[in-house]
Amino acid sequence: MIGWEARPLFGGRSFDPKQSGTRFRLLPVPPSSGAKPELETVALSSPVGSIGPGPSDARMFVIDPIGEKPPYGMNRGPYGTPYLYFPPWTGPVQPPTMPGPGGHFDHFEPGRPGFAEAHLFGCVRFTLDVWEGYFGRPIPWFFAPRYDRLEIVSLPHFDNAHTGLGFLEAGHYVNDRGEAVLLELSSDIIAHEVGHLIIYAVVGQPTDATAVGEYYGFHESAADLVALVAAAHFDFVIDSLFESTRGNLYVLNHLNRIGEVSHNEQIREASNSRHLAEFAAGWTKEHQLSLPLTGAIFDILVDIFHEILVERHLISPEMEHLADVVEQQPEYEGLIQGLFDDAYARDPEAFRSALLDARDCIGLYLALTWQRLSPHDLNYVDVAAALLQVDRECSGGRFARLIRRNCALRGIGLVTVGPRQTPPSGDSHAFSARTVVPELAIGMPAMAYRERWLLAERGVQPIR
Repeated sequence: MIGWEARPLFGGRSFDPKQSGTRFRLLPVPPSSGAKPELETVALSSPVGSIGPGPSDARMFVIDPIGEKPPYGMNRGPYGTPYLYFPPWTGPVQPPTMPGPGGHFDHFEPGRPGFAEAHLFGCVRFTLDVWEGYFGRPIPWFFAPRYDRLEIVSLPHFDNAHTGLGFLEAGHYVNDRGEAVLLELSSDIIAHEVGHLIIYAVVGQPTDATAVGEYYGFHESAADLVALVAAAHFDFVIDSLFESTRGNLYVLNHLNRIGEVSHNEQIREASNSRHLAEFAAGWTKEHQLSLPLTGAIFDILVDIFHEILVERHLISPEMEHLADVVEQQPEYEGLIQGLFDDAYARDPEAFRSALLDARDCIGLYLALTWQRLSPHDLNYVDVAAALLQVDRECSGGRFARLIRRNCALRGIGLVTVGPRQTPPSGDSHAFSARTVVPELAIGMPAMAYRERWLLAERGVQPIR
């Protein structure tokens, strides 16, 4: 079981087995077909008794609508008229998930009633716990002027997961085998969506005149990094990472698999070789544009881990150098893996401690970096400059060389990103439910009384 502890090296707060808050059981990775699901008991920061039926608390609540509730955002009515739709859902819902003995939610089993709803709530609160620790304060909802609480919706028929003005909805994903995977069972996917909420609260949103492509790429990258750092607080993820890599983090593992939807599938990789030069002529998808920035931050994390290993005499400087060049010279992969195998075997706990310190360093650095950014005309050079400033303030520039090198290797500061080449597609988040607001309803076509009545029968109240 994991809980709170202050880690003294970098001043951030992280998880440790001594927490005494409300217990939930979460899936560090989604269940695979035919495999026994891996469950981890986590103790959230919420005091026992503060989470009620739903689950729900003062900041958020989960509902499981009865019937096919449309997703929030832009929709079309029964006659095809476009309309905007925002919380609250006023239709019927399944009975709320109830706490068990002592006020905890760790008694639910996967596949049984109540587990998915408890898992949804637990993942949102878990992610907030991780990042509020690094920020050193509660992270407010960006939609607080309109809504007091986040409405978290289990929406299995929806083929996506998204968040926006007062809501987070989790649907399903169809894998390469044609199987529907419930996204509410993916802690990575849920953490990614919470990441968007964090960035809207901390960085903000540009105007139409100040929005540039790199802002949208940054948003996706930051959400991926929120998920990556949150995943690194699961004991299962850390244990399986060392079991499969012995500390050689460029091997595909649970840490560098972002948006994990099964043990063997992921949407994006944090460890990637993408370069901004690919987008000099322009870009079409913000997910792709995000990858050079995510890759640079992941490489910085790995380099910090290596620096700590060298400082603690767990690996040699020569081994660190080989580890740095293996991506460009794959012929060294076998050699470097053998060196990591031997070094890790000599002191596994010291390797684990070094990685947790590197994780907390990058988590704290990102939290401080994001608070320094403006959403207006935001580009990746701004992110790199803020990261260097944070490093100077926190450590006197201890990792400046690593930050500059990894950003340069991705073309950050060297390549200018071109314009969006095509209009946003249906899967774009730049113009999704995250960014629409009720004021957009002004000027939209009027809906006939009959069409509005048919929606009202389903519990849907469009914005007028």
